[in-house]
Amino acid sequence: MRSYFSAAVLATSLLAGCSFDSIVGVVDPYRIDVRQGNYVDQDMVSQLKRGMTREQVRFVLGSPLVVDMFRRDRWDYVYRYKPGSGEAEQRVISVFFVDDLLDHVAGDVQGGSGEAAAPAERSRVIEIPPATDD
Repeated sequence: MRSYFSAAVLATSLLAGCSFDSIVGVVDPYRIDVRQGNYVDQDMVSQLKRGMTREQVRFVLGSPLVVDMFRRDRWDYVYRYKPGSGEAEQRVISVFFVDDLLDHVAGDVQGGSGEAAAPAERSRVIEIPPATDD
């Protein structure tokens, strides 16, 4: 019994000598990855064709995160990823319609070839080839 008491007193005195700052530097709490919004990747954007209907675009990209009631011809897809440790990254894709048909796409993910998506510029217009009759 006496040895347990001695060990507890020794441990308490050692911890009391440590400052809070030194404990924070040693203990690294776990932080979860947080994903929010619509994930849109290169392959999804590559499937878009000029002249697609709103339903076809919704099938490929999913429901838009933002539909502006004052600009009904624009859908915005926003995706934000915050890893537990590190910097947050955000992608924004805007889809524009003319007469309820897809006209063009602007945003961070590039269209065309199947190369990996890399947000090079914050705003860029993505050329969409016209739909072909198969």
